[in-house]
Amino acid sequence: MARKIIENPNMCSLVFAMNLIGGKWKPIIIYLLANGSMRFGKLLMFIPSISKKVLTDQLKELVEDGLIIREEFKELPPRVEYSLSEKGEGLLPILKSLSEWTVDTFEEEGFEKCRIVTL
Repeated sequence: MARKIIENPNMCSLVFAMNLIGGKWKPIIIYLLANGSMRFGKLLMFIPSISKKVLTDQLKELVEDGLIIREEFKELPPRVEYSLSEKGEGLLPILKSLSEWTVDTFEEEGFEKCRIVTL
């Protein structure tokens, strides 16, 4: 399935950002990688409701956009790890603020604070 892109005729920075990290899974993937590199299977374990195909597609897009790094190790069996790039690490304070806003604004939901590491 092709990436859904919001038209951005005026080059609005918010629209551009949402094209990079918008959607259901990308912020969660970035959040999980805040604690260090992970392999595909571990990401899949932490996000049980995502399909392998969707996770693969989301990881490819995040790599293409320079938000995460895909490191392939030349060993048997082959091993691939994903980690945040410098650009991806820059999103962590923003995601943490969004999480805190949600906890403060929707207190009745009884959220736990997300444990986003800010570097």
